[in-house]
Amino acid sequence: MRGAATRKEAASWEGPTRLMRRGLLITGIAAALLGSVIVCRVWAERPSPLPLSPSASSSAVYDPYPSGILPSDLDSEIVRVQNEIRTIFNKTIAEWHALPAPKSPGSPPTHRGTGYMEMEMLGKLLNFDLNISPFRNRACASCHMPYAGFSGPIQSVNLTMVAYPGTAHYRAGKRTAQRYTYSPDFPVLEYNSAQAAFFGGNFFDARSTGYLLQSADAEQGQHPPVDTQEMGFPDAACIAYRLSTAVYRPLFERVWGSSFNIKWPADTEQICNTPGGAKVFGTSTMPVALKPEDRTKANDIFDHWGQSISKYERSLQISAFSSKFDAFLAGKYKMTADEMSGYQLFNGKGNCNSCHLDGLSTTLKSSQTDTGAPAETRPLFTCFGYANLGLPLNPRVALFYQTTPDGYGFTPNPYGFGYRDLGVGTFLRSGFGSAPNPNSDWIPLAPKSDGQMQTTTARDVAMTPPQCPSTEAPGPYFQKEFFHNGYIKSLKQLVHFYNTRDLYAYPVTSGHCPPGKTEKVDCWPMPEVPDNIDMTSGNLGLTDREENQIVAFLETLTDGYTTPYPDANTYTGRCSSGGDASTQGNGLLMPAPEPLPPCARAICGIAPTPGPSPIP
Repeated sequence: MRGAATRKEAASWEGPTRLMRRGLLITGIAAALLGSVIVCRVWAERPSPLPLSPSASSSAVYDPYPSGILPSDLDSEIVRVQNEIRTIFNKTIAEWHALPAPKSPGSPPTHRGTGYMEMEMLGKLLNFDLNISPFRNRACASCHMPYAGFSGPIQSVNLTMVAYPGTAHYRAGKRTAQRYTYSPDFPVLEYNSAQAAFFGGNFFDARSTGYLLQSADAEQGQHPPVDTQEMGFPDAACIAYRLSTAVYRPLFERVWGSSFNIKWPADTEQICNTPGGAKVFGTSTMPVALKPEDRTKANDIFDHWGQSISKYERSLQISAFSSKFDAFLAGKYKMTADEMSGYQLFNGKGNCNSCHLDGLSTTLKSSQTDTGAPAETRPLFTCFGYANLGLPLNPRVALFYQTTPDGYGFTPNPYGFGYRDLGVGTFLRSGFGSAPNPNSDWIPLAPKSDGQMQTTTARDVAMTPPQCPSTEAPGPYFQKEFFHNGYIKSLKQLVHFYNTRDLYAYPVTSGHCPPGKTEKVDCWPMPEVPDNIDMTSGNLGLTDREENQIVAFLETLTDGYTTPYPDANTYTGRCSSGGDASTQGNGLLMPAPEPLPPCARAICGIAPTPGPSPIP
């Protein structure tokens, strides 16, 4: 299905649109990454202290996948999103130029009248800058666009490979593109010993603790630029290097007063144009050989990168509190009968409010009466905690198949289907695919945290482009993916999973439900991580109509009702239609290997043990 023509197109879209229009396929790495004859000439004239291996200078496509993992329209869809990103970026540049000159800062330094606008605008430019990746083809927004609630913007990816391809296509990660609406409200990660639970942090696995910047969200913005499967810089200093030539550098300097007076080694450009993980770097995560004083300056800029993006995410441009539900709280919207019934179920029989808190009490039985007063707070529909919901292993996750070296000599996942996503448990062990745990006191808690993932906000879970007004078939709808591994493809399926996980549990893996049973309807495969399952859901006794009513309520949490949601109208793709929400995506189910290999020792055998129980 993906023949030579497709591969040639895939190589070409790494270059800028100008060269693509001229039909040039540039194979030299500098030209492929920077797309400029002048820059290429400078590259050739510069000394090269870091010799690149032949594979590292190749623009070969990495495609270790069986047929059906990569969607057939992947390349054209990436180009579509790139064009949408450029549109928003250019618009923001114009808005920056229109800003009034800041008044002299006071003490402490504060730009009177313009400080908020400058910070938000800077964060937005950083979020939509395609240059912040080795091949200048990936921005933060490549996986997080406004019209999808700042989650994944490509329907076919959401339907198939789950994770989004990074700068080195087709490397991809292991999880869905997590929404970052309202993410700045998650506090620094802490362990509550009284409740024996973690709260705060960011990412599904809590690896963005916020311990250094005292903002989990600001730290979250620092991970993707140096993640081998995402934006993919080999060194955090590459952020400062690219920002030093950005058109908005004056705004960055104005906001932060940062010094870009860094003595860059002669091979910095080569290094920053090569994806992280390349064999030429060995195990080094700091291949740019900066002097200590220059490394300090680069780190300072990198910290301000994260803080700027977090300010943008906290702004009303992203975390808007402009939904029907917010209007309802203000007495300016009357819920429909189904929405109100769904709200009552959300706070009652459905037990959703126990984790996705709205500031009211939870009444699980019809005989109970809610005597609690609404909390005087902005309801965020999360408890900031973590839970293992017992989701099945999703064999469509792209990372399972990345078992061979790519053109840079990097093997993303040498364990294949021996990989298990242990979530918080892996992070606490500083394990494969996560990040270092900065608190040794937490390490013994790993076995009790295996399989746990962040309880994300329910706000904007149903956000779609205006022309595709639903997440649900038959539509017209915009195909999204839900939970950390994208196994669920509609809100109907999501509610049905909470409702019937234990009622229709079968000792099989995905794609192997018994004859006469329909996966995600009356058959749920066994959990990927069988330990620490949250048992507050799984057999709620909701009727089909009640499930639909909860979906109707979730749709009231979509921002953009009281005021237009910024940049939501930038979607230039098509809507989907047809089918049924209960079986949405089932036509592309892919069976897991039978038997499923045991969890690799490098994943489940890391101390502290015991690791998670094997899938039977």
